[in-house]
Amino acid sequence: MDDTFIADAQQILSADNSLVPEFWQKKYKDEAGRNWDKFYNRNSTNFFKDRHWTDREFEELRPGYTFSEQNPVLLEIGCGVGNFVWPILKRNPDISVYACDFSPRAVDFVKANELYSEDRCRAFVCDITKDRLADTIPPHSVDIVSAIYVFSALPPEKQADAVSNILEILKPGGRILFRDYGIYDLAQLRFKSGHKLESNLYVRQDGTLSYYFSTERLRELFVQHGGLVELENDYVVKRLVNVKREIDSDRVFTQAKFQAPIDTAAIESAMSSTTI
Repeated sequence: MDDTFIADAQQILSADNSLVPEFWQKKYKDEAGRNWDKFYNRNSTNFFKDRHWTDREFEELRPGYTFSEQNPVLLEIGCGVGNFVWPILKRNPDISVYACDFSPRAVDFVKANELYSEDRCRAFVCDITKDRLADTIPPHSVDIVSAIYVFSALPPEKQADAVSNILEILKPGGRILFRDYGIYDLAQLRFKSGHKLESNLYVRQDGTLSYYFSTERLRELFVQHGGLVELENDYVVKRLVNVKREIDSDRVFTQAKFQAPIDTAAIESAMSSTTI
């Protein structure tokens, strides 16, 4: 993103000073999971496309990538109906997957898929901001946690709780693979007045939340709070051109990798001494 693009985006965002009333802010945040459950009730498995691009972006997902002598274990948080899970299970015969979502309907769709087998995949309902992952997954047993367009659905004040929860099940040296919406994304700039809850947090027409991340915010969550090592943390900018709809603008995403220290005591020390 160049300086001109950032300046233009900031000008657009600064023009919207109105916030959703406090009562509705609390309601949307409290009912985040319920609104996603309604979303999947309306759209079934038809809304999102399978994510065949993930192993191109993250080498850790490819066959043969070695974390230890054992086959890798992955946790997909915010699994939805399995658009990330199915391509990975097909392409990587070595990997086994836990998949969770705070929408019971989404998890039911995963379990109903013909590809679902608990020999390699176990899906379960979990709100990662409050339900302890270690009640389902053995502590410090997961090599990879994929967080693909999921943290943006969480209220900012609960994002650190989600990070702490993940760290309980992440192995020493394990990695979090992150991809989500970035600040100044086209979708953020196109929100009309009446959708803003707070800085960088918006509510869609269907009641689901959308938060837009800066790389600085990711560093706060995963490094300063979580005690993880930052391996990658940057913006991905993709030009979107649609002549028919008269769209010519940039989609902005954040993409990052964070690694747990080999010493789990270092994580616990960072978490106990940092609040955000």
